[in-house]
Amino acid sequence: MLISDDAALDVAFMALADPVRRRLIARLSRGPATVNELAEPFEISKQAVSKHIQVLEQAELVTRTRDAQRRPVHLNPARLEALTAWIDQYRLIREGQFRSLDAVLRSSTAHSGGHHSGDQSTQESR
Repeated sequence: MLISDDAALDVAFMALADPVRRRLIARLSRGPATVNELAEPFEISKQAVSKHIQVLEQAELVTRTRDAQRRPVHLNPARLEALTAWIDQYRLIREGQFRSLDAVLRSSTAHSGGHHSGDQSTQESR
């Protein structure tokens, strides 16, 4: 996925918007599992879990392989890393803005002698 690929981002974030799919991703972060294994903790049918997995596959968040009779589902960490990178670019911008604001506030406080000490002396003289 290219970071600028808006359609791919939309599909991935819509897939992650569902709490069942987020729980499936969390489970798969511990290792591959079959649909039956993934369905165990849910109060929904295996068919419903399979549909959730299909949505995650379309978003390229998971993949399936064939292992004899088993078809384990695997997390696609590269896709999650691409989403994280997209989010991080905006997080870093905001952190830079907050650092700049902190510097301005520190400078302003240093030049005014600090607001807290002035407030205390005013209250003590009353």
